[in-house]
Amino acid sequence: MPYELFIGLRYLKAKRKSAFVSIITLISTAGVALGVMALIIVLAVMTGFEEDLKDKILGTNAHIVVLKSNGGIGDYTALIDRLKGFKGVVAATPFIYSQVMISSGKNVSGVVLRGIDAKTDPLVTNLHKSLGKGKLADLEMKAPAPLVDSAPPRPGIIIGKELAKSLNMHVGDPVNVISPIGNITPLGMVPKLKQFRVAGIFNTGMFEYDSTLAYVTLGEAQSFLGLDDTVTGIQLKVADVYTTGEIVRQINREMGFPFYARDWMQMNKNILFALKTEKMVMFIILTLIVLVAAFGIASTLFMVVMEKTKDIAILKSMGATGKSIMKIFVLEGLIIGIVGTAVGVFGGLLVACNLEPIVGLVQRLTGFELFSKDVYYLDRFPSQVVPADVLLISVTAVLISFVATLYPSWQASRMAPAEALRYE
Repeated sequence: MPYELFIGLRYLKAKRKSAFVSIITLISTAGVALGVMALIIVLAVMTGFEEDLKDKILGTNAHIVVLKSNGGIGDYTALIDRLKGFKGVVAATPFIYSQVMISSGKNVSGVVLRGIDAKTDPLVTNLHKSLGKGKLADLEMKAPAPLVDSAPPRPGIIIGKELAKSLNMHVGDPVNVISPIGNITPLGMVPKLKQFRVAGIFNTGMFEYDSTLAYVTLGEAQSFLGLDDTVTGIQLKVADVYTTGEIVRQINREMGFPFYARDWMQMNKNILFALKTEKMVMFIILTLIVLVAAFGIASTLFMVVMEKTKDIAILKSMGATGKSIMKIFVLEGLIIGIVGTAVGVFGGLLVACNLEPIVGLVQRLTGFELFSKDVYYLDRFPSQVVPADVLLISVTAVLISFVATLYPSWQASRMAPAEALRYE
């Protein structure tokens, strides 16, 4: 063992007369550990929320949407075959998008009506997985209107959980869909109205989707909206969701006007940017905790240098260089930083990997609900540890600890033996 490391380790051991310095050392180590622990837990929770949100976005929406700038797409079957030929595209399905009103009794709500192909939509989106009641195949089943033999059979419609709650609807209930673009009569524009049957209720966990989306079959949407055999666009699923930008550029380049493609990142740019910015800001803020602990390390070393003045003078008299003296105190401060970082990483991973049961235990003990599923619309407390984040936090903490040791160590290395021993 190099003698600088040996001496640095001995200085960390407290003697009776230097117990105060030892307490400050423990406080500095605990400060580093708490800072690292807080960073790991907070970033794990924020990453978990981000990934959970991405899963919900990608579960409801396609990875890429191809639209036509001057109206609907006519020969969409040929377009689907062409789009499937692009590298990375694994599935495609047509869709129709329009804004309508839904009424049930005295309750009315504006929603986005989506016409989908019940056979190919499960290959692209996860709507079928989020159905709590009913099945996607029920959309194609028509039921006769009760008590009215002459009434045409009612096609199926799938609505969100929050929309069903606000309109007080259940599976099998009738619902009126009203399109503002109706028929032109001598009295003016008359909105088009058609009665549907609630065939299913989905729950994505996102209030925005669960309260504003409704799904019908592609044929029913075309008939109701008067679109003939056209669709709004084509939804695509790709093998890797993080390569959609490159695929979109390729589609736009090869397809050309009037077609254009947009990926899920472009369609949700604001919320993804906000999450990324918030995560970065939290990292900077919580790093200040480690920075405060670094001041504790520096103050500890200053006190050790003042206490070990005679030892430094004797070492220099025996031939130790200023570089060796500086190395002793740098190693002492680094040991504090490394031990604190190791304890913080262990504690942070322990809490982050078991956050949900810990939150549940705290809620049971205190009786206070820390995480309300009704408010946040999440079925679990998300926490995801990213190894790269843990490595970055560890390196940052050790680096800050190292920088904090430089000035007091440099001061110790400049100490002259004669001046140090003058009053001994």
